[in-house]
Amino acid sequence: MAFKNIFKSKLLLNYTKIFKQDGFKGVLKEGGWRMLMYFFLFYLIRDTILYILIPYLIVKGIIIN
Repeated sequence: MAFKNIFKSKLLLNYTKIFKQDGFKGVLKEGGWRMLMYFFLFYLIRDTILYILIPYLIVKGIIIN
């Protein structure tokens, strides 16, 4: 396994290959709407932590005193 692929799972590598060959429609065809839902939820959770939770904790003084 190459160094740049060390953090990618086999599932993610499979869908990356499908995306390169067939584009977004190919990923939807192969993975269905479930894959789109996982993608959406991942970014929803990530952005909530980055842009809402961390600034809130900084303002409240929990992280930085």
